[in-house]
Amino acid sequence: MMRNLLTLLLALTALCAQAAAPPQLLLDVARFRNEDQVVKGGVVEIYATVSGQALTYMRRGPKLFQAAATVTLEVIRPDGSAAYQETVTLKPPVLRDTTAAIKNPISFQKRIALPEGTYTLRGQVRDQYRAGTSTITDLPLVIKPAATKPTLSDVVLLAKPASRTIAEGNNFIRNGFSLTRAPGGMYSRGTEKLNFYAELYSAPVGQPLSVRYRVRATGAAKDAAVATSTVTGQEGRPTPVVGQLDLTKLPAGEYVLTVEIRNAKSQVLSSQTAKMRYNPADYAPAGAVMP
Repeated sequence: MMRNLLTLLLALTALCAQAAAPPQLLLDVARFRNEDQVVKGGVVEIYATVSGQALTYMRRGPKLFQAAATVTLEVIRPDGSAAYQETVTLKPPVLRDTTAAIKNPISFQKRIALPEGTYTLRGQVRDQYRAGTSTITDLPLVIKPAATKPTLSDVVLLAKPASRTIAEGNNFIRNGFSLTRAPGGMYSRGTEKLNFYAELYSAPVGQPLSVRYRVRATGAAKDAAVATSTVTGQEGRPTPVVGQLDLTKLPAGEYVLTVEIRNAKSQVLSSQTAKMRYNPADYAPAGAVMP
């Protein structure tokens, strides 16, 4: 009897601690060249993900529970004015049991054009069903002038391989590829393969180029995984750069993905990095997304 009471007390304590935690917001940003060459600036893709673990679930029917979060995204100029602002309400999938260990996240993606300059991306999330709970996340954002030499865009980390599609364009399709983001660059059980997408600009048309991509533990001197592929410079459009690395033999930890574009002489024409995490002990839930 005493053991059962102790188990119940520990479970209630864990639930109370979870309920007291503020809502969690992840912001992922990728910068691309504006396809309108007359416009100076770039296109920014903002991917906001709210964890379902720290949200309050309200009863909506027999064995049906729903949570909701209000997310405000702002791009702020140095003078404090807003270059962009939007507020959306996100609702993760309905649960039948609020004691479930995994509560799926919900993500929102926005694609905006910005002039060259320095900005601050600010995201704020509020739990709709728990007053006084909010989290603010700030990220620096710099839009640089377009270069005339071969240049890689930011690298987008993906939970699934980038796939060709003929579907009508939306926020999740770039350059004819359907992209499923890995929020926060997190990979775990169920997503043991790192996939990525990037765009190469001003590539020599028709010329084969080598793509070398590698993963290295933060602070390490040696690569943990390496792969290569080739791309051919496209005319009149960005050259897509995609790749995949198997993470199953890597220990848990934080890593840096480096993508390099090399010419026939193995000279590096452009490179880009992205931070990622791997934790095979956790399970990767299938989150819901909205454009």
